[in-house]
Amino acid sequence: MKLTYLLFIQFRITRMLLWWSIWLNGAFAFGQVTPQDSIPAYFTEYTRKAWQEKIFVHTDKAFYVAGETVWFKLYHQHASTHEPMLLTKAAYVEIMNDQQQAVLQAKIPLKDGTGNGSFILPFTLISGSYKLRAYTSWMKNFSPDFYFEKDLTLVNSLTVLPPTASKAAPAYHVQFFPEGGNLVQGLRSKVAFKFSNGQGKGIDGTGAVLNQHNDTIITFRPLKQGMGHFWFTPLSDQTYRAVVKSSDGKQIQSEFPRIFEQGYVLTLEEAGEEELRIYVQATVPATAIDSVYLFSHTRQAIKTGEMQLLRDGKATFKIATSKLGEGISHLTLFNSKRLPVCERLYFKHPQQRLHIKAGTDQNQYASRKKVIVDILTTTQPGEPAMADMSMSVYLLDSLQQPEQADIFSYLWLKADLQGNIENPQYYLSDTSPEATQALDNLMLTHGWRRFRWEDIWQQKSPVFEFQPEQEGHIISGLITDTRSTLPAGNITAYLSVPGKRLQVYGASSDRHGKLRFYTKDMLGPQELVIQTNTQKDSLYRIEIESPFSSKFSNHPFPPFAIASTMSGLLADQSVSMQVQNIFSPEQRNRFRPVRMDTTVFYNTPDRTYRLDDFTRFPTIEEVVREYMPEVAIRKRNGKRAILVSDLANQMIFEQEPLILLDGLPVFNTEKFLAYDPLKIQKLEVVARRYFWGPLIVEGILNFSTYTHNLSGFELDPQSVIMEYEGLQLQREFYAPVYENETQHNSRLPDLRNVLFWSPEIHTDASGKKQLSFYTSDQPGKYIGVIQGISPTGEAASQTFTFEVGNSQ
Repeated sequence: MKLTYLLFIQFRITRMLLWWSIWLNGAFAFGQVTPQDSIPAYFTEYTRKAWQEKIFVHTDKAFYVAGETVWFKLYHQHASTHEPMLLTKAAYVEIMNDQQQAVLQAKIPLKDGTGNGSFILPFTLISGSYKLRAYTSWMKNFSPDFYFEKDLTLVNSLTVLPPTASKAAPAYHVQFFPEGGNLVQGLRSKVAFKFSNGQGKGIDGTGAVLNQHNDTIITFRPLKQGMGHFWFTPLSDQTYRAVVKSSDGKQIQSEFPRIFEQGYVLTLEEAGEEELRIYVQATVPATAIDSVYLFSHTRQAIKTGEMQLLRDGKATFKIATSKLGEGISHLTLFNSKRLPVCERLYFKHPQQRLHIKAGTDQNQYASRKKVIVDILTTTQPGEPAMADMSMSVYLLDSLQQPEQADIFSYLWLKADLQGNIENPQYYLSDTSPEATQALDNLMLTHGWRRFRWEDIWQQKSPVFEFQPEQEGHIISGLITDTRSTLPAGNITAYLSVPGKRLQVYGASSDRHGKLRFYTKDMLGPQELVIQTNTQKDSLYRIEIESPFSSKFSNHPFPPFAIASTMSGLLADQSVSMQVQNIFSPEQRNRFRPVRMDTTVFYNTPDRTYRLDDFTRFPTIEEVVREYMPEVAIRKRNGKRAILVSDLANQMIFEQEPLILLDGLPVFNTEKFLAYDPLKIQKLEVVARRYFWGPLIVEGILNFSTYTHNLSGFELDPQSVIMEYEGLQLQREFYAPVYENETQHNSRLPDLRNVLFWSPEIHTDASGKKQLSFYTSDQPGKYIGVIQGISPTGEAASQTFTFEVGNSQ
């Protein structure tokens, strides 16, 4: 009996030590002992450096004719919190044709997380489907699938419409998505599927899984928008294929997912409204005892992490839904070797915390009558809320349908999922059992993440090619050695915009020859001069690179087709465009006054000389010697050198200063001393060592001519001179006013189909804002679309409609 008891105790101790060994191995594997070696620590460190952004663009409408103007506003948000990104100062907007070629491009200034701009559609564009896309410099470091994209339709009414393409057999696709990632022999899995056409839109149909004997194992059909799921247990002695038929009778070729002999299967179930249960099944060697770790995050914010031992190849996790964030959460399962083996998306409905109420003072108006719109923004409890909004009012007809995209569904759903999301508002507004199931099918079929776990395990600081533009637009370039054509490192280059306002920037190339000029308030068309100090570095070539992305998403363009029955509406819209261009050409090109910081980069000079206050001399050398004690001219190696005094230390600097003429750096001292001083109006002297970006200069001499255009000074022939479009100037939206009888009775036709556009609508603490505009001579039904966001990142949208009759 005593021996039996001792054996029993020994068995218990042995089993306890075994379990402790497993736990400790798991703990070390998952970083429970050393935080810097844990999954959460790795994840936090990576996402802190690889933070993400989202951009939503509100356009005035989606259907245009050539000659019209596309108006848009950008909302730039932090991808995790949806709060406005306050630091980024520029974004890039393009209109792409169906060949992924940019037909229009603009650099848009951002302030406090928003920006706005416009494109005038030229008559050189052909009719077709286009996309407007937007992104920042930082977003170029990641997949172009993260860029904002919106479909636009353009018709050039002055050319013949392309013939409607003959209806070829439609291209259909079927995809299968095992829950968690894989199918494993002997383990029951949920398998989601999607039937879609060539544009990624869901289609109806039926399907079946057959074995090698052509026995039907299971049949299935979509629940909503081509998506659905079925349960399936693959057996080791069978092989499977899928047979799918579309609703029009076409058989669709499809590849059934690979079935693994061993692996992990994850199943998620909702246990009521407050708890999730995640069931894990695994097939591992019979002698192995394994552990798994379930990690969850919501838009890269860590929510839960838990380790469990597999008992008989099974484990169950319970997660309170209150621990997960609103929107899409990623649940990733790791094995004991810290390898991700399963992943699942779960959506928690967000609360609509910002509400926009909007309405007109009447339901019907005559032409050329004033419309008053009252807007009220409130929080969920009904308290007034501040919001930044944009509003468009346009004519509804068969060409221009109500806007489908809205900022709320984009931020919470579309921006975090891959592929085409049809009718995203349905998933957010409908909480019926069918909608809930359809939403889960969406999570199963559109899953993706904004990072790779392989990047996180490397424990290396991620290297990003593109920097966030926190001060202004960054102009990048490449400098190469003309002798070898190889990139040249550690070479100083200068970029300047000669003129009245001082715009000069210096950069030192990195080891890859990259140059980055950090500009500020560079607006509109500019003429750039880029050069090196040719007195020292004359064997280098500089190329300025395009700031626009060269990467493209795989999102398909919708087919372009205009029915012949639309010819009358097209003619009306074409006439509207031509009338506005003929009778209001000046108003179309009115720009807002530019407000910019005109302070020079060195702030306050130590001395300022206005040369008309002194006796004028025929040479610059005489001017310097006679009345500029802070500046000296010395002979060095048979050549003259201009030097500046260090006033603080009562000495003369050894190196020549930065000499500027109307903002242009000048390095050939002899050439400059030969310049006519009678063309120079002013000199500012910085008589101290100055740290200028990556450069250090021993004093600054800033000469300004009367004309501010170099006044005949000849540029170095090795300088690169180029036209460059800076940040876009903001065009003003024009709408006529009919306040009095004379204006009302004007014979000028008013055929506007966009009555109002404003990208800058702000409600204050009262939550109220009143706007007004006038109807045009175009009768019909009009819709107002409002998009907006609060300072804390709560998004909302609203629409309202009214009718315009024929009479005045």
